[in-house]
Amino acid sequence: MATPLAPGFLVALDAILDPNFARTVVLMLHHDEGQGAFGLVINRGTDFPMTDLCESLEINWCGEDTARVDWGGPVHPEQGWILFREHLEEVEDAEQVSPRLHWSGSREALRRFAESPELVARIFLGYAGWGPGQLEQEIAAGAWLVVPLDEPVTGGLVFETPKDKLWTATVRSLGIEPGTLVSTQGVN
Repeated sequence: MATPLAPGFLVALDAILDPNFARTVVLMLHHDEGQGAFGLVINRGTDFPMTDLCESLEINWCGEDTARVDWGGPVHPEQGWILFREHLEEVEDAEQVSPRLHWSGSREALRRFAESPELVARIFLGYAGWGPGQLEQEIAAGAWLVVPLDEPVTGGLVFETPKDKLWTATVRSLGIEPGTLVSTQGVN
């Protein structure tokens, strides 16, 4: 079920108090006023090698030795997630974010990507999560800029834009120059 926040992006503004989220871009995958919200930070990497992750799960990694896992957020850093461009028929629990963006938390999705590194995908450990009403309060306090999902732009942001340029590129996708942003409380 799509809501105004998911799928979409959240861009952390200067009013964000949690240092885990300073200048982050979160791809929102689920939002439900009764259950809360779930997303992946898409502009933070780690030093953790994909080879080590796959080896620990007894999965054969066929990609580059230099590939690293991304940091999805501070919640449950032992949980893995995969964002991928192509729909993978054999991954039963894959969820569609948009026609060219899917996600899964399954070992089968990781195995499929690890064995076929030509697939366009990103692997994350951890996620960003909010309890019911928490994210709405943070948005009202001016901590986040909400950016709607735009199919032609989304794939480029998630898969092609360098992590250190993602914050600026996501803000600019709205036609806003980042230097002009001012964090203010929303209207209650």
